[in-house]
Amino acid sequence: MVERCGWCGTEPLYVDYHDNEWGVPERDPRALWEKLVLDGFQAGLSWITILRKRDSFREVFEGFDPERVAAWGEKDVENALQNPGIIRHRGKIEATVKGARLFLEIESDKGFTPWLWGFVDGAPVQNRWTSLPEVPASTDQSVEMSKALKKRGFNFCGPVICYAFMQAVGMVNDHITTCHCHDRVRALSAG
Repeated sequence: MVERCGWCGTEPLYVDYHDNEWGVPERDPRALWEKLVLDGFQAGLSWITILRKRDSFREVFEGFDPERVAAWGEKDVENALQNPGIIRHRGKIEATVKGARLFLEIESDKGFTPWLWGFVDGAPVQNRWTSLPEVPASTDQSVEMSKALKKRGFNFCGPVICYAFMQAVGMVNDHITTCHCHDRVRALSAG
């Protein structure tokens, strides 16, 4: 029997996400921004809720193209609020538009990828947790990332959301050591 991190359960969509995405180092700036936005939408909800709606989010936010979303006006926000395929929360939708503009500023200034990955000195943190209760909800690094994002003007990016983001995009390897993905993600990180 294949062992996995217990949080993913047996839901096929969740298992696929766990096995093929979660913890895999991501360096594409657009993909990083998408994940940061989706983690912000998760605030107060479960990740499976967001995962089930991810395709609709991608459609509504124009493939998470920051240039297109940065150009949104009130009519676009209103259209998004009418779409039942996403979480219809005005504050989070408006934060996405603002976040697209901030992304473009950072991307042209420092580069979004190196800026975010700088919180882990450019390389994934390789944790060796043996059980889920050992895995923290936040770390000093996620607190620093949260502060930096908020200082730039981002919303819905507290330390817990930032840590979930860091786990998801492979800035930290938080697959427990008995999970079949732990060593594979560790090897990907080395590459």
